[in-house]
Amino acid sequence: MRGRQVFMDSLQAHGVRCIFGNPGTTENPLLDSLADYPDIRYITTLHEGIAVSAASYYAQASGETAVANVHVAPGLGNGLGSLFGALKAGSPIILTAGQQDTRMRLRDPMLQYDLVAMAAPLTKWSAQAESADEMADLMRRAFKVANDAPKGPVFIALPVNVMEQETDKGAVTAGQLFAASEPATDGVQAAAALLLDAANPAIIAGDQVAIQVASHALTKLAVATGAAVFNEGLRLHMPFPNRHPNARGALGFEAGTIRRTLQDHDLVLMLGGPFFEEIWYDAVSPIPEGVPVAQIADSPQTMARNFELAAGLVGDLSVSLEAVLAAVQASANDAYRQAASARNDALAAANLARRQQAAAAADRLRDARPMTPGRALAEIARVMPANVILVDESITAGPDVTGAFDFAGPGDYYGQRGGGIGQGIAGALGVKIANPDRPVVLISGDGSAMYQIQSLWTAAHLNLDLIFVILANREYRVLKHNMDIYRQRFDAESNRPYPHMDLTPVLDFAALAAGMGVAGLRVDDPDALASAVSHALEAGGPHLIEVHVSGKP
Repeated sequence: MRGRQVFMDSLQAHGVRCIFGNPGTTENPLLDSLADYPDIRYITTLHEGIAVSAASYYAQASGETAVANVHVAPGLGNGLGSLFGALKAGSPIILTAGQQDTRMRLRDPMLQYDLVAMAAPLTKWSAQAESADEMADLMRRAFKVANDAPKGPVFIALPVNVMEQETDKGAVTAGQLFAASEPATDGVQAAAALLLDAANPAIIAGDQVAIQVASHALTKLAVATGAAVFNEGLRLHMPFPNRHPNARGALGFEAGTIRRTLQDHDLVLMLGGPFFEEIWYDAVSPIPEGVPVAQIADSPQTMARNFELAAGLVGDLSVSLEAVLAAVQASANDAYRQAASARNDALAAANLARRQQAAAAADRLRDARPMTPGRALAEIARVMPANVILVDESITAGPDVTGAFDFAGPGDYYGQRGGGIGQGIAGALGVKIANPDRPVVLISGDGSAMYQIQSLWTAAHLNLDLIFVILANREYRVLKHNMDIYRQRFDAESNRPYPHMDLTPVLDFAALAAGMGVAGLRVDDPDALASAVSHALEAGGPHLIEVHVSGKP
């Protein structure tokens, strides 16, 4: 057998169902092999960044190891921004690139470069197949490393001649591994004791809660302890139901802001990690002085990276949370249970007050033209089916998204990690392919969408039932907000205009969509938006709806 057969057999042995790729000449051995593996679907994209982002979101939405294939040095370079997002998201991806025939390496052939070195900073492991004899073990290790906690991408370079070499070493896997580890008993007791001693605990839930199917256990623990539950500012998942009475929403992006949010709490329990992804420097800790911190994570690598811990547990989050919950329930007395119940009631009342205030503010702007992002999202949410999956890269409209939609469980929401824009429109492809029986809607800003707009072509090519909603404020609104913050923080002159942050000439997304085979429509009237979304849902296939919304005041 040849190296390319061992490669494809390895994918099949590890349960791979699709490859996201942008083909090139050095990928010919892989492409020519696809006819012999009809169970492995090739998803064609028009840019390598789209292939990597789609694979990352597919991995998150399916729970499988995803595979992406890009083309030699320039193609790998095109995918590195998306690879950064996949690394930050902890997506188990096997990213491959064809490499020139190694017999030409001293001749500096066209497009040849050190692919392993290019990918290494953004992967858990980066390697090149040097012979067909090592292909089987190389792929076995790649899948294992990608799935070892914390999960993340692996890169493998595939030289053309190695793919065509003969070998008698067939594909192998790592075997049946049971990786869900239980936390140490004394650690469980220490965490439970901290919760029992706390008069106002706070829990910060990372993406790992959703990934490890621990949201139900977290909900039970939050209710049992009367804890407020926060999300990270940037998150790929919604690890805790956003309309639960104990939900307090997302934390900010500066240590001082986080510290002020947590200032009334006397315990912080962090789930997952590491924490936090900050934007601006503050000369304070995000944790208020004297407040103990506990952490539960699935890997020692993410444990106690930035904070001294009063208790740190390494273990599967679902198993660990259930264990801590059992320990709390076993030791809680009537006084503790009554206090926890009172905290739950107070959190519910505060949440209701916040929703009422938000509704009143939205009502005051209901007739604004252009419509506000909040009005647009409320109209869209009004006609969404109960089982919709939302892919969110709205950025500055993020609070409006969580205010309009009810994300009751993991898998209802996918955001983005790392801060690089353009992931969402490509990621929606991966989410839809992983969930063919559920409606999927993307919400993206216009600036973000333009980074990987060619994703529309793949949606048309595959005739995906996928709705792309583009909130077009015709500016980089988040950059204007950040310019304001920069000027304030560094005492810069504040009455200047915002340089290079307006999208002029105005982009015509409906025309862009039509040019790539997607039905496109622009909506300016908020009263027409719900019916436009309803029509797209009923019609099937890919649709783009450009919604003209207000920009920065």
